[in-house]
Amino acid sequence: MKINQLAIARLGWVILIGLSLVSCTPGTKKEATAVVEPVTEFDPLPSWNDGATKSAIIDYVKDVTNEAGQNFIDVPDRIATFDNDGTLWSEQPIYFQFFFAIDRIKAMAPSHPEWKKKQPYKAILENDMPALMKQGEKGIVEIVMTTHVGMTTDEFEKIVSDWITTAQHPTKKKLYTDLVFQPMLELIQYLQENDFKVFIVSGGGIEFMRPWAERVYNIPRDQVVGSSVKLKYDYNNGNPVLKRLPEIDLIDDKDGKPVGIQRYIGRKPVFAAGNSDGDLQMMRWSDANPLKNFQLYVHHTDSTREWAYDRKSHIGTFNEALDEANQKGWTLIDMAKDWKNVYPFEK
Repeated sequence: MKINQLAIARLGWVILIGLSLVSCTPGTKKEATAVVEPVTEFDPLPSWNDGATKSAIIDYVKDVTNEAGQNFIDVPDRIATFDNDGTLWSEQPIYFQFFFAIDRIKAMAPSHPEWKKKQPYKAILENDMPALMKQGEKGIVEIVMTTHVGMTTDEFEKIVSDWITTAQHPTKKKLYTDLVFQPMLELIQYLQENDFKVFIVSGGGIEFMRPWAERVYNIPRDQVVGSSVKLKYDYNNGNPVLKRLPEIDLIDDKDGKPVGIQRYIGRKPVFAAGNSDGDLQMMRWSDANPLKNFQLYVHHTDSTREWAYDRKSHIGTFNEALDEANQKGWTLIDMAKDWKNVYPFEK
């Protein structure tokens, strides 16, 4: 096991020995004076305010990692799944991946002059969000298919990587990867230090998240589960490639989340975190684990530092899941009260 700050802090005490010479008459001995100073136990979640939510998380981790306890969980079964949008980073006023799609349409527009008169492209090029929203699910799917397929996986990864390192949120004026939640980064690290294997299980695109998730969250790209399109292998005259096809393979949202977990992980999580009704089925799947389990919901209550929304939001609707979380006693994060900092740049 790596020696880290947490292990060092748990030594409990630092003993400082100060030797002082004592004035004495001939024949007396020199005496040593010991100064013992207590050290405050290391806080694994420094961006969390002390309270019931923080205590519940720490108590759970201590309980299931205690080899002498009745709730001990073997390391292979310590699976934690985190939603991404609204759970690990912000998601307002629209999902960040959709901002990516909008920017892609604008970048591709010079090669498609017909888009100036054709919806949903016309709405994007004119920055007319109300008109875009009127296109409904059909229009959104068309935009995603136009911008996410018809290329190889390598080409798509480069496009995403270039965008995520330069694009800024329209109102926060920060890189999208700056809008990750500092408390959740600490939680991921805390779980990893206690031998949990942490996965992202998101409704967002798996190939959209993989290029940057490892750098931003310290979650390996092979531990990312998300929505996906079908792929086709092409030998390409001795240069093998995978082509992204305009066909949906998995929608990793709602009922699709347990399916994605089984397909990519093969174990029920004992720890699950989300923020919306779209995560409810994943929470129920975790709650059904016979091992001691933990369900954590991010409740967006901070209109000053982030956004406040829940039951009636068009993004991250938290309605049925909020009722069930309260009914079953799942842990709710009150963002305004439980988090000292929301984003890393606030530290």
